[in-house]
Amino acid sequence: HQLSGGQQQRVSIARALMNGGHIILADEPTGALDSHSGKEVMALLDELASQGHVIILITHDRDVAARAHRVIEIRDGLMISDSADERDGTARHPGLQADDLRQRLDQGAQLRGAWKGELVEALQAAWRIMWINRFRTALTLLGIVIGVASVVVMLAVGEGSKRQVMAQMAAFGSNILYLNGKPATLGEPAGTVTLDDVAAIGELPQVKHVMPVIGEKLMVRQNNTSQMFYVGGNNTWFEDIFNWPVVEGSFFSQADEAAAAAVAVIGQKVREKMLGDHANPIGQYLLIGNVPFQVIGILAGKGASSGDQDSDGRIVVPYSAAAIRLFGHRDPDYITIAARDSTQVNATEAAIDHLLRQRHQGRHDFELTNDAALIQAEARTQSSLSLMLGAIAAISLLVGGIGVMNIMLMTVRERTREIGIRMATGARQRDIMRQFLSEAVMLSMVGGLSGIVLALVVGAGLMLADIAVAFALPAMLGAFTCAVITGIVFGFMPARKAARLDPVKALTSE
Repeated sequence: HQLSGGQQQRVSIARALMNGGHIILADEPTGALDSHSGKEVMALLDELASQGHVIILITHDRDVAARAHRVIEIRDGLMISDSADERDGTARHPGLQADDLRQRLDQGAQLRGAWKGELVEALQAAWRIMWINRFRTALTLLGIVIGVASVVVMLAVGEGSKRQVMAQMAAFGSNILYLNGKPATLGEPAGTVTLDDVAAIGELPQVKHVMPVIGEKLMVRQNNTSQMFYVGGNNTWFEDIFNWPVVEGSFFSQADEAAAAAVAVIGQKVREKMLGDHANPIGQYLLIGNVPFQVIGILAGKGASSGDQDSDGRIVVPYSAAAIRLFGHRDPDYITIAARDSTQVNATEAAIDHLLRQRHQGRHDFELTNDAALIQAEARTQSSLSLMLGAIAAISLLVGGIGVMNIMLMTVRERTREIGIRMATGARQRDIMRQFLSEAVMLSMVGGLSGIVLALVVGAGLMLADIAVAFALPAMLGAFTCAVITGIVFGFMPARKAARLDPVKALTSE
């Protein structure tokens, strides 16, 4: 309301040029101006025409029309004259050919395609708006931050629990197979797996270690204490196959195996119940059956698995000593096999099955079992639990997205007049859309990054509390991506509403 007519005309021309238009339509550009202002406006239009813009103007003033390079006169809706020599629509311009005009306009089009600069400008403007309204921005970010942090922490806790459970199960041998004899047909005696079979299986490339096992529960005595414990004859691969180290003393050697030495390595429960009064159990003797064995090592605590509820209540002796001194036969009760690759247990089982069929003349008088199916089922259960935790946490991210949409709708309402001014000065609908979408995405990006930082802090606290946590980069990137997508999805409707505002109504709003 404070601009003169000439100033308003200049603003109109500036608005037409802001978005790079190379055709300017001017309807009576000097009709409401005094002669001085009219000359200034026409001089500006002449300058634009010399730069390659096409100026199409309508006027009743013949002096204004005389400045044009081509004049088409219309009366009562009919064209009565055209000053152009050619009717193909090519404007005549002294010193500027048609090809030069097209080249100049193409260069302008390339400059207008600088979308990167427009995007950077939109992001900078979005950051300014967020900084100006810091308190409201912080409240809006809270939902996104909590959502992203919840998703990342929940998935990390789920993955940590999964790895912990898998590690515990692996301690009992995730790559172990068990081989024993069974009847080939109903009514026949069980087949026999021999030490020669053990040697042949050990030659397979899929097999890492093979160990014959012979054992049963026997009475164990020490002074006035007696109790039944499982006594097993094993070879020197026991520690490697079962991932079961000795924490005191040492395991028996290959020389002990060759000499059928009467030495024993005992579990933690055996030590507690039989040698609890001895400060140093190494070197003590246990009477196993009726044979004295010297204790040379203590196994680490193993705990219990689903298949063996008393893993620590066992005694390990050399296989040769068990066969000769305790049980009186050399054929193993069963064979324990460690596959070279824990992910190829089934392939290893197939190779052993093929070998034994050849050695047993095609008879299937043996049985192979492994715990791979149990471990895989446990892994699937833990993965499902992790996904469930992540889905629950994602609800908070959804709530945060709704909060972004709510705040953006309020922002559109508060900034209606600003939107009207931008439209009045040449902003297009896509410019308004880009502005508000940039603000929503900026909110989501800042919220996503803050949520990841918060998740790492919370995860560190959980680790200090001895809770299994395993952060994964894909999970953090996924949560951040979801936050950005949430900003785009929930910011689209407010942005579209802002872009569709009527400029006249927007300008008159208070």
